[in-house]
Amino acid sequence: MAGRGCSCTPGHLNEDNARFLLLAALILLYLLGGAAVFSALELAHERQAKQRWEERLANFSRSHNLSREELRGFLRHYEEANRAGIRMDNVRPRWDFTGAFYFVGTVVSTIGFGMTTPATVGGKLFLIFYGLVGCASTILFFNLFLERLITVIAYIMRSCHQRQLQRRGALAQDSLKAPGKRESDSLAGWKPSVYYVMLILCSASVLISCGASALYAPMEGWSYFDSLYFCFVAFSTIGFGDLVSSQNAQYDSQGLYRFANFIFILMGVCCLYSLFNVISILIKQSVNWILRKVDGGCFHQCQRRLLQSRRNAVMPGSVRNRCNISIETDGVMESDTEGRRLSGEMISMKDSNKVALAILQKQLSEMANGGPHQTSSMSQDDEFSGGVGAFAIMNNRLAETSGDR
Repeated sequence: MAGRGCSCTPGHLNEDNARFLLLAALILLYLLGGAAVFSALELAHERQAKQRWEERLANFSRSHNLSREELRGFLRHYEEANRAGIRMDNVRPRWDFTGAFYFVGTVVSTIGFGMTTPATVGGKLFLIFYGLVGCASTILFFNLFLERLITVIAYIMRSCHQRQLQRRGALAQDSLKAPGKRESDSLAGWKPSVYYVMLILCSASVLISCGASALYAPMEGWSYFDSLYFCFVAFSTIGFGDLVSSQNAQYDSQGLYRFANFIFILMGVCCLYSLFNVISILIKQSVNWILRKVDGGCFHQCQRRLLQSRRNAVMPGSVRNRCNISIETDGVMESDTEGRRLSGEMISMKDSNKVALAILQKQLSEMANGGPHQTSSMSQDDEFSGGVGAFAIMNNRLAETSGDR
């Protein structure tokens, strides 16, 4: 019997590995598709630019009686000066204190524009250790920022939900004035949707990007579209370096502009990082949905084996160990949660430490109701508890590992 149908033996790939492999395959397809699109859009422009450059180089060489080798050698010297921060236009010094502060900001935020890089051995060596601690600290800051942002969003969503209940007559005025059992009963079934969180974060990111672009366009001389492009590249910490703000030697209201530039980049990076965390949770939901559809036959076979094992008086835990029935949470049947998963509601509060979506929604619900509710002293003393998104997944994996010892 074990050799027929779906293999549910311990040696078979478990559902976490299946999710990982499917996601890796989808990312590979995404990369291949992106490469095809960018190649179609940019290759012709690259060839035209190269042809124009070769023509200008040949004309300059003929008009000044210079050989190609001499001219190329001179241009190589300019490329070396360019890497050291020397430009033809009047730009700010790269390694004075303000320039160095801008550089370390791009390092610890992982933006890494690339317009300034250390040239000395000491600088490169120091950067390795400095970036190791700085990047780790900044990632921690982003995750803590996300937790506090979720607290604010949760209170806003809960307040809106209360107003909706009040308009529908489900929440009386006296229960709002004196919060008690009636209010808790009315809000007990409320589960914040992660889709609303994504919408709020997306709106905040767009507003910050539009406001920053309105500042960059006149101050840097960029078009508004180029300013929006810079905002996404900088806020997402991609940091190509083709456009970099606050690099000219002089600006109108220079101190105010550089301060505003710092605030916009800080807020933009925090909001877009938070948005990426939420989008990654939704991507995981999509991967789980694909796995459920692909693995539907295996699920039904495992369900039939579960019923057969109960008839044979075998403990259900043994069947559960042989085959993971649920995709997102252990012990949650697909038929009970199909609609809720796709609607964005809470999946399973019992297993919220195993699913990133449930972690985020649980924290939303707890923060909206005045903070997390600890069920035992052990959970209060758990040094690995807390976190959102990837940070929460890592913390809970550590908690599971430490709990097994």
